[in-house]
Amino acid sequence: MIKVLKAGISSSIQDLGRTSFREFGVPVAGSMDLYSSKLANALLGNADSDAVLEMALIGTKLQFLVPTQIAITGANMSPTLNGQAIANNQLYAIESEDILTFSASKNGLHTYLAVKGGFNTDVLLGSRSYYSGITPQSVIKNGDVLKIYTFSTEGNFEKQYSKLKPFNFSSEVLNVFLGPEFSLLSTQQKDQLFNSSFKVSNLYNRMAYQLLPQIENDLPSILTGPVLPGTVQLTPSGGLIVLMRDCQTTGGYPRVLQLSESSINLLAQKKENDTVVFNFID
Repeated sequence: MIKVLKAGISSSIQDLGRTSFREFGVPVAGSMDLYSSKLANALLGNADSDAVLEMALIGTKLQFLVPTQIAITGANMSPTLNGQAIANNQLYAIESEDILTFSASKNGLHTYLAVKGGFNTDVLLGSRSYYSGITPQSVIKNGDVLKIYTFSTEGNFEKQYSKLKPFNFSSEVLNVFLGPEFSLLSTQQKDQLFNSSFKVSNLYNRMAYQLLPQIENDLPSILTGPVLPGTVQLTPSGGLIVLMRDCQTTGGYPRVLQLSESSINLLAQKKENDTVVFNFID
């Protein structure tokens, strides 16, 4: 068990998400930066699908009530264990009553805490991922007690080695494919998309990131069509909206681009005023 002493700003249990219920309108959810989530699990020898704790911008303060092992990946939130600094991308033994504290992110946005065997919260529609309307809560709260497996570190503390390596959050390049309505854009609009830089606005969350500046647009809305995490929509006002893990399953704005999976992970580590550019890949 882990007791939540301070919940942070937007901390939640996430895994790979709900991939089998989109036809019923259920969002995928899951870790915003799936790469870092998988890396944390890999360092512990967990399955990719094991649930982790995702923290955004400002992290948590946690008290462990049982022994376990942990790994931390993603954004650097200056973690400390019983007041002593520890590092990302390392394996640590935890004893009962240990206190793990995170601060504000120094680089990136999302940090991941994995425990040996994964977080043992309830499975709903095939996933432990928090999502409002499916799980009882969308974020953890002060005083919550999170279920984990007890794992004694005596005699079996062994670092796992993974082919996964932390990726560079400083990159600004988002690799994209052309979306279904890209061909409807004018030459000028296409030029703006691929020869301009954009900044993350103050409107960004697990559902979508809005980018600035807007581009000129006179395309009409479309009949509702399927959308995915990474779909880039162009609104009637010329705004670019990049859908993220908690996005809806259908939408009525032209779908002009589609981010690659690695670029969704990269964008998930960007915050307000960070710069991105689109790069077309075949």
